[in-house]
Amino acid sequence: MAGGPAAVSFLTNIAKAAAGLGAAASLLSASLFTVDGGERAVIFDRFRGVLPETVTEGTHFIVPWLQKPYIFDIRTRPHNFSSNSGTKDLQMVNLTLRLLSRPDVDHLPTIFTSLGLEYDDKVLPSIGNEVLKAVVAQFNADQLLTERPHVSALVRDALIRRAREFNIILDDVAITHLSYGIEFSLAVEKKQVAQQEAERSKFLVAKAEQERRAAIVRAEGESESARLISEATAMAGTGLIELRRIEAAKEIAAELARSPNVAYVPAGDNGRMLLGLNASGFGR
Repeated sequence: MAGGPAAVSFLTNIAKAAAGLGAAASLLSASLFTVDGGERAVIFDRFRGVLPETVTEGTHFIVPWLQKPYIFDIRTRPHNFSSNSGTKDLQMVNLTLRLLSRPDVDHLPTIFTSLGLEYDDKVLPSIGNEVLKAVVAQFNADQLLTERPHVSALVRDALIRRAREFNIILDDVAITHLSYGIEFSLAVEKKQVAQQEAERSKFLVAKAEQERRAAIVRAEGESESARLISEATAMAGTGLIELRRIEAAKEIAAELARSPNVAYVPAGDNGRMLLGLNASGFGR
């Protein structure tokens, strides 16, 4: 019978020890937290508020209930958002912006105090729309295409400067899409057609001018040729002209001889008429 109370006492001591070990394990577990690679932590203390130190990677101790860790992902993350902005000539343009951002590790307590863990979703869309509208308003709609690198540089510089005010670092800023409204697209098409018509009209005018100049030069040449022939005829007689007539008559006779439709060349005056020969010319 004496063994009964001893066994109960032994079991009670084991239960107390197990409960103590469980409580100690729970306390130890609550006193430890782990910061993984690419992360940092900020400690909130119930008495002192957010501590100014940033906790690096590894396993760390905290005071249970009194302190609580908040984990930040400090790796670069992409963000995309669109903005419908008005240009200098009152055209609406839809732009899509892509950002690669990360927090400034040295200012994580300030970021947590003022913005919280979702700091990027609160800040980047707001400043992105603000900067896009301010930059786009400086250009006409067609300049956004012709001067796109310059526009992108202005947007990037302005966004990096604004993000630094919120302790956010931007590794890259790029305009990935740019589109216009239907009215402007139709106006651009009409403008292109008008430019093509203007170029065609300019070409036709230039062609007509060249033809006019060619006609003038040809007429001047023919006039000069006629003048020279007249002077030569006045000085040397019509022998050269008669020689040209004879050569032409020979060519005509040769062509007629080769033609199957001509059987003979009439003799006498008719033959001389056909060949274009003038007896008076030979008398000279």
